[in-house]
Amino acid sequence: MKGDLFSSEHMVRPATTPGMTVENAKCLRYTVHGEMLARQGAMVAYRGDLQFERKGQGVGGMLKRAVTGEGLPLMTVRGQGEAWFAQEAQNCFVVEIGPGDEFTVNGRNVLCFDATLSYRISTVKGAGITGGGLFNSVFTGHGKLGLVCEGSPLVIPVTPQSPVYVDTDAIVGWTAGLSTSLHRSQSLGSMLRGGSGEAVQLVLQGQGHVVVRPSEAPPHKAQQR
Repeated sequence: MKGDLFSSEHMVRPATTPGMTVENAKCLRYTVHGEMLARQGAMVAYRGDLQFERKGQGVGGMLKRAVTGEGLPLMTVRGQGEAWFAQEAQNCFVVEIGPGDEFTVNGRNVLCFDATLSYRISTVKGAGITGGGLFNSVFTGHGKLGLVCEGSPLVIPVTPQSPVYVDTDAIVGWTAGLSTSLHRSQSLGSMLRGGSGEAVQLVLQGQGHVVVRPSEAPPHKAQQR
């Protein structure tokens, strides 16, 4: 067969290292030797001897997901082989988490991760259910975390002198060392006149980085289970 489709640009390259790598802008490859975890339904292809099992969240996890709407519908991938993961052609990125690191990320942006990482669902401080029900997944440990993002993300430094205000629908995640709170940038008079559409933001203060997607419209398909 000939043609642009079969050019080196699209052809899968032989795996050179175990674990997670970027196959292209829209897809991650994981060379599995043992076990890893991924979002349910995110596998687009695989080869080798692999088994895919839905990972239960336990009673506590199911209750928290029912209350918060936040959850990581995960599957465990075991065996020896290669698997490719993607989510609705969103852009893919890899975050390396080391000992002592902590990365807070919106569950809708998680694609796959090493089994050596631990995660918990946590309330965004200052935001609670009365503030919009903001909950995120907090990753710790040592390993790689694969993320998806609609468009190219913005990584904005946060310093004690320069807090960053982020639309709550645009936030992807942030590093350890940042505190959060809600900020209302719209006056009562403006709200009565119909508002600006920018009434509440999440404020991040401290020393670190915040990741923002270039869209504040809530994703529709990505939130379907």
